[in-house]
Amino acid sequence: MEIRILGRDLEVSEIGFGCMGMSHAYGTVSTQKEAEELIEKAIDEGCTFFDTAEIYGTTEDPHHNEKLLGKVLRPYRNKIVLASKCGIRFDETATTVNKPLIPDGRPETIKASIEGSLMRLNTDHLDLYYIHRIDMTVPIEETAGAMKELMEQGKITHWGLSEASEEIIRRAHKVCPVTAIQNRYSMMYRDYEKLFPVLEELKIGFVAFSPLANGLLTAAYHSHGEFEKPGDYRSAMPQFTEEGLKENNEFMSWMKVIAEEKNATPAQISLAWMLAKKPYIVPIPGTRKVNRLEENMESADIKLTQDEVKSIDEMLAHMPMSQVFGGSKMQKK
Repeated sequence: MEIRILGRDLEVSEIGFGCMGMSHAYGTVSTQKEAEELIEKAIDEGCTFFDTAEIYGTTEDPHHNEKLLGKVLRPYRNKIVLASKCGIRFDETATTVNKPLIPDGRPETIKASIEGSLMRLNTDHLDLYYIHRIDMTVPIEETAGAMKELMEQGKITHWGLSEASEEIIRRAHKVCPVTAIQNRYSMMYRDYEKLFPVLEELKIGFVAFSPLANGLLTAAYHSHGEFEKPGDYRSAMPQFTEEGLKENNEFMSWMKVIAEEKNATPAQISLAWMLAKKPYIVPIPGTRKVNRLEENMESADIKLTQDEVKSIDEMLAHMPMSQVFGGSKMQKK
């Protein structure tokens, strides 16, 4: 697997590992043994980029993911790029499967959060630290200023924004240069392609989360009933309703044809397409299965020409497909 450069010269593997699913939103959490097998395989496959957040956990253990990774990644710490996020919490009074998010971008919250993350992750610094969602009640300049202080103190080496607009990116970048944005991006959710010009202008990387549309683009799921386990967000996602699955039949059939032509899987075509789009895009698919991890990492070996990418883009622009999950609801403090 080759190396990609995010903004500010941060070197990461072409495919990263979004670790959330081992602890949050996809049903049963991973055991330490299962996590160790996944991480070991990811590193064997050339992955150097691991992504978590302070809120990836369960009701019983809200910080499960950081704690888990703190144990499992410790032997590899000097060989990897470790990213985490701060700045949101769940509305625990909600009864929905995917509870609304409450943003908090205050400098004092960021400074308190980094201490907890460093402790749980068993490290003295993070390579990349994001504000997880934008708090519109706090000027982004104040949030950026807090991140700048953390960089000066050596607690983080790079910082980024998640689900950010061009205006927010520009304002934040003026205070402290941004290394990467982490936004939702897949063949089914292309809204943030409008940010490509500003990212190229400011030399900022794009870390793509949910690059497989929460798993739909693996072509492995055929019934809404597969997501009825407690805590599985997919049970409430539009692309996984019975109606949504039917609406995506033509799209998924088309994906399978393209995959067969390249001797690949639909998931690999999805990730290869993303890698071919721009040299600064790094997808971070997640999984709890070793065979899926291998499949994801090996997608870096699938090469698409620019003509092939253009053809896929044209097809995506006209292909009927369902709505796709756009993230948990944001709620005021």
